Amino acid sequence: MSINDLSQQVDAFHDWKRQLSSSVERYKQWLVDAGLYSNELDARLQRGLGLLHDELLTVALVGEYSRGKTELINALVFSSFGQRMLPSQAGRTTMCPTEIFYDQHQKKNYLKLLPIDSRSQNQTISELKKSDHEWRYFPIDPRNQESMAETLRQIAETRVVSFAQARELGFDEGSLERAKNSDKVLIPAWRHALLSLDSPILRKGLCILDTPGLNALGSEPELTISMIPNAQAVIFMLSADTGVTASDMAIWKQYIDVHESEHRAGRFAVLNKIDVLWDDLQGEPHISASIEQIRHLTAKQLNMDAEDVLPLSAKQGLIAKIRKDHSLLQKSAFPKLEKLISKRIIAERESTIYKDLLRDLQKMLHGSQSVLNDRLANLYERHEGLEREVLSPEMLQNLAKETHTEHDIYHRKLITLRSSRRLMESQGEVLQQLVSEERLKEVLKHTKRDMQDCWSTVGLVHSMNKFFDKMDKELDNVESEAKIADKMVHAIYKRFKSDVHAKYLKPRKFTIGEQRKALEALKAKLVKFCRRPKMFMTEQSVLINHFFNTFAAEMRLIQLQIIKQAKQWPEEALLPLIQYTHEQKTMLEERVSHLRNLASSSKDKKVQQAKLKELIDRTHQQISEVEQIHQSLSTPPPSNVISIQDIAIR
Repeated sequence: MSINDLSQQVDAFHDWKRQLSSSVERYKQWLVDAGLYSNELDARLQRGLGLLHDELLTVALVGEYSRGKTELINALVFSSFGQRMLPSQAGRTTMCPTEIFYDQHQKKNYLKLLPIDSRSQNQTISELKKSDHEWRYFPIDPRNQESMAETLRQIAETRVVSFAQARELGFDEGSLERAKNSDKVLIPAWRHALLSLDSPILRKGLCILDTPGLNALGSEPELTISMIPNAQAVIFMLSADTGVTASDMAIWKQYIDVHESEHRAGRFAVLNKIDVLWDDLQGEPHISASIEQIRHLTAKQLNMDAEDVLPLSAKQGLIAKIRKDHSLLQKSAFPKLEKLISKRIIAERESTIYKDLLRDLQKMLHGSQSVLNDRLANLYERHEGLEREVLSPEMLQNLAKETHTEHDIYHRKLITLRSSRRLMESQGEVLQQLVSEERLKEVLKHTKRDMQDCWSTVGLVHSMNKFFDKMDKELDNVESEAKIADKMVHAIYKRFKSDVHAKYLKPRKFTIGEQRKALEALKAKLVKFCRRPKMFMTEQSVLINHFFNTFAAEMRLIQLQIIKQAKQWPEEALLPLIQYTHEQKTMLEERVSHLRNLASSSKDKKVQQAKLKELIDRTHQQISEVEQIHQSLSTPPPSNVISIQDIAIR
C-alpha cells in the first residue's frame, strides 16, 4: 500500500456516504413531485440521513508503556508535518488518555486539556465534554509546526504531588513513579485530552484513542468501562523485542479480550519495533523467519488468528514517510497497518450503514414503486378502453363518482389510522414512564448509598447485583406493556387484510432485546471491575464516586435508547399502513381529476387518448426515476469492490 492509499480509502468511504445522502435527498424530492410525500415518511428519511452523519469511527490503541503507541500515531497521522508532533521517547509519554479526531462542528484545529483536579468533582469525562468551562483550550496552527509541536508536548506534562494528594485524586500510589530526589510522586497533569486536527484521515470521521499503560488504566473507570469497550476496533500494542510480557497479558485479558466489549471491527495486535531484529549479518531470510516465528507465537499466546498480528516498525515507518523512502517504508511493514484500517475497520462501518440504512429505504422504495405500477396499470386499462370505444362524458362522470367513493373510503381509513396512532402515542408515553429519568434516579440513589457502605468486593458486587435485578424487573414491566401495545397494532393491521396489497404489510415490533444485551454486558463489565484489587488500594470514596458516575452514565445511555424506541415506535409501527393508505388516496384523487378533465374536455377520442398517453409517459418517467434512485442506493461500499485477496491482511 502506498503512503496515500489509506487516505484514499477514507476519502472513498466519505464520498460513498455523500452519494448515499444525495440519493436520499433525491428520493425525498421525488416523493414530493409524485404526490406521495408525507410528514411520516420525511421523519423516517431524516433518521436515515442521521445515520450517515453521526458517529466517529473510533480505533483504540491499548498497550503497556514504551510499546510505541504514540510513535505509531505520529506515523499514521503526523508524518506529513515532517517531524514528530506528539511527544515520543522512552518512558511514560502517554499518561493522559487522548482522543485524536477532527471536530466537524467547529471545524477548528485545537487541543483541549482537562486538568487532573477535575477528578475531585462528581462528573464523568462524557459529562464534562458537554461544556468548555473546565477545559484548557489551545488553538493550533498546522502551518507553524514548531509552535504546534510545543503545544502538543503539554499532553505529556506531569505534576509532583504528595502520596496523600495522589490518593485523594484516585491514584494507586504503588503504580506511580517517584519524583527525583523527593518523597513525592508524579501524576499526569491532565485527566483527558481532545486533539482536533484537520488531516485527511481524521477529516473523514476516524478517531484514534491513545491510552496510558496498565497502571494508569484502572484509575479512570470510564476509560475501561466505556471508552475502550465501545470502540469499533482495538489495536493492542506489543514490542517485538520483549514479546507478550505478564503486564501485556494482564491488559489483554482485563481490558481487550472480554466478551462484553463491542469491537465490531475486530481486535488486532501490533508487534512493534521489528527493526531491533534487523541484522545485516544474518540476511533477509533469517530476519523474516524470526519475525514470523514471533508473530505466530504471539497469535498463539493471545488465542487469535496469525493474520490479525501485524509485525512492523512505527519508528522506521515514520522516518520512511518523512524521507519518502519507499524501500524503507516497505521494510517497516507499516503499510500493512494502513491496509488493515482501510480494508477491515472502515469496511465494518460501511457494512453497518449499508445494512441499517438501506434495509429501511428498500422497503420504502418498494412501496413507492408498487403504487406507481398500480397507477400505470390503471392508466393502460383506460387507454385500452378508448381503443375500443369513446367514453361518453356521462360514463366518465360515473367512473369519476365511483372512484371518488373509493377515495373517500381510503380517506376515512387514513383518518382512522392517524387517530389510532394517537392512541399508540399514549401507549408509548406509558412505556416511557416505565423507564423515566425519575425512576432511574431513585434506583441509582439507593445503589450509591449501598456502595458507599461497602468495604469489600463481595459488598460491592452485591450492590451491583441488587441494582441489575431491579433494572431487570423494570424491563420486564416494559416488555409486558409492549405486548399489549403490539396486540393493538396487529388488530389495526388485521382490518386491512381484505386489501390485496396491504395484506403483505408488516408492522415494526417494539423490542428492547438490544438494550437487554447492553444491560447484561454492562453488568459483566462492572462486576469484573469491582473484583479488581485496585478498587481497594486507592482512596475509597474517590474511586467509588468515579465508578458510580461512569456506570450511571452508561445506564442512562441504555435508558435513553429505550425512551427513543418508545417515542419512535408509535410513528413507525403504523407507517407502512399510513404510507400505503396515503398513496392509494393520492392515486385515486389523481384518477378522479383525470376522469373529470376527460369528461369536460371533449368527446373526441383522440383528445382523450392523447391526455391518457401524456399521463402514461409521465408515470413511466417517474418509475424510471425511482428505479435510478433505487440503483444509486444499492451502490456497494468501496471496500466491497476490493477482491478477497486484497482484503486479507498478509
